[in-house]
Amino acid sequence: MKHTQNEKIMQIKVETLVVGIDIGKSAHYARAFDYRGVELGKLLRFANSAQGYAALDDWMRRIQQKSEKTEAIVGFEPTGHYWFTLGDHLQAEGHRLAIVNPYHVKCTRELDDNSPTKNDRKDPKTIAMLVKDGRFRDVYIPEDVYQELREAVWERERLQEQLGSLSNQVIRWLDIHFPEFSVVFKDWRGKAAIRTLKDFSTPAAVVAAGADGIVRAWKKDMKKASLKKAERIVGVAAESIGRKSGSNAAVASLRNLLTQYEMVQRQAQEIEELMQALLLQVPNAGNLLTIKGIGMVTAATIISEIGDIGRFKDPRQIIKLAGLALRENSSGKHKGKTTISKRGRRRLREALFRVMIAMLANNREFRSLHQRNLNRTENPMNKMQSIVALCGKLVRVLYALLTKGVEYDSHKLIADMGRSMMVAA
Repeated sequence: MKHTQNEKIMQIKVETLVVGIDIGKSAHYARAFDYRGVELGKLLRFANSAQGYAALDDWMRRIQQKSEKTEAIVGFEPTGHYWFTLGDHLQAEGHRLAIVNPYHVKCTRELDDNSPTKNDRKDPKTIAMLVKDGRFRDVYIPEDVYQELREAVWERERLQEQLGSLSNQVIRWLDIHFPEFSVVFKDWRGKAAIRTLKDFSTPAAVVAAGADGIVRAWKKDMKKASLKKAERIVGVAAESIGRKSGSNAAVASLRNLLTQYEMVQRQAQEIEELMQALLLQVPNAGNLLTIKGIGMVTAATIISEIGDIGRFKDPRQIIKLAGLALRENSSGKHKGKTTISKRGRRRLREALFRVMIAMLANNREFRSLHQRNLNRTENPMNKMQSIVALCGKLVRVLYALLTKGVEYDSHKLIADMGRSMMVAA
């Protein structure tokens, strides 16, 4: 649920205890205030442990009883992953959670003492005052399938980064020991290329095997093997300038890299299968796959970042969540450049951009919209402006599919485009 700042301020009542917590890795610091900003109780330092959480609960309970507060709202900065367990605990205790922008904390830190210095006593108060003034956003902690899906997407992202790193290490190895390999194989990850690297790692081994030996090896993984290509790899290997010293250790290193790559590749496949199973458990999520250009991974990433669609009243809230809301720096007669805010969930924004690039190549309706944006008579857009606008359009389409339970209708999108052009005319 999204609220305006006024609505947030109205939620901080006489009976509300406002707690600001400065999150750390091993210890946290908390201060408590009333709705006017009057401090209640003393600073609490508590460990990031079960005993520390119990101390926080007792501290808050005593302050609430003494000051006659019946509810509490706890604010903090989203400091990496360190707040996850504490957030789960506070939510389980029935407290409302509030996230404040780290940039806001930085900007308001010196209001009390005219000093930008950061310390464990100062920051909890700064956080609490931001919450008191309604300068926070509600914390959404996904539950059930949404949390499972988010964790799966994060794990896939980690595995893809690992695959990229291992691939770069293999390329580095080839640059040193067999630089001519890329002349024959444009991508070392193909079946024939990997089999060659496994069985004949060095140029000398390739030459010793000969074209016939290489073809026999390739047939272990492929029905058809090109003798011409085998002869070519033997030819370049015979004239290789690759480093020859330390070849035994180099071969061992390459085999280790290939083993690791295949293992991580299997893990990535398994996590993608899990993502698909989880995605189909989300109501109406399968409808996203009816849009040409959106695959399972993209759909899962978008849903994992949005969470339960029912918490949004309007697709514009999702656009803001993605950091795609427009901002303009203007003053007086000066009209500044309009850009997107980039204040939101990075993964969601990147997923929308990636899928839009793919859709402009594969989706006829969105490609038509893109051309209309670029070529319209009044206020034509550049390519990036059009892509941002189409990301917003896609969000509206996704919102309709998820909330209404309908499949993607390309004819309706084209009809809507035609009506908008008639209105503009």
